[in-house]
Amino acid sequence: MSSTTSPQGDDAVDGRSSRWDEHRTQRRRELVEATLRAIRSRGAGVGMDDIASSAGTSKTVFYRHFTDRAGLYGAVAERVNTNILRDITRAVGDVSTFTGPVAEPSAPPPRDLLAAAVDAYLALVEHDPEVYRFIVAAPLVPPSERTETIDLASAVSQSVAVQIGALIAAALTSAGRSTDPALTWGHAVVGMARAAGDAWLRAGAADSGTSRETLKEHLTEFIWGGLSSAWPIADATPDKE
Repeated sequence: MSSTTSPQGDDAVDGRSSRWDEHRTQRRRELVEATLRAIRSRGAGVGMDDIASSAGTSKTVFYRHFTDRAGLYGAVAERVNTNILRDITRAVGDVSTFTGPVAEPSAPPPRDLLAAAVDAYLALVEHDPEVYRFIVAAPLVPPSERTETIDLASAVSQSVAVQIGALIAAALTSAGRSTDPALTWGHAVVGMARAAGDAWLRAGAADSGTSRETLKEHLTEFIWGGLSSAWPIADATPDKE
């Protein structure tokens, strides 16, 4: 008798494997959501016991899905990163609408787009301060479990910097200039936003007397002073007589 597996048997195995993968993905998503709830309710320094309790399960289940605390941190950082990039994409939209030789009439002014990108970062600081502290300081991950991928908020900062760098690169291309500095400038923008956001949070955020809107404008004015010369549009400020 032949021991060759029938095509139907292969399909059945593949189907079960696919369903199991979907189940694992969904379960990981649920555990990340439970972790975020625990962070918001108990603070950035929440431990694994409280996180597991919030999820209604055990630490063993978390380690089964994320391997260790660094793995869980990475999954939470990825979720936060996705949210920030979503907000920046909503604010910036399609860069081709405002970086061509002649920007489309409906395209927002480049300075407004930069301000919106900065604001998307500051929004996390204002609306989710404990999650922000968790991402920046990574208190869940002890030094012995840290790797090169766990470098404070590097996972989030890197992706946001790339997004803003792409925006700057498109502007430089339209201006006929080299795009070499685009990513460096993207990192600089995020670095300034992060440093200012950290200081703002330590001072009490909106309770410090400086609103998010004011901080966004201060940062944008400073950043735009350096970037405006690279943007391929004329200065919209009327000449003073």
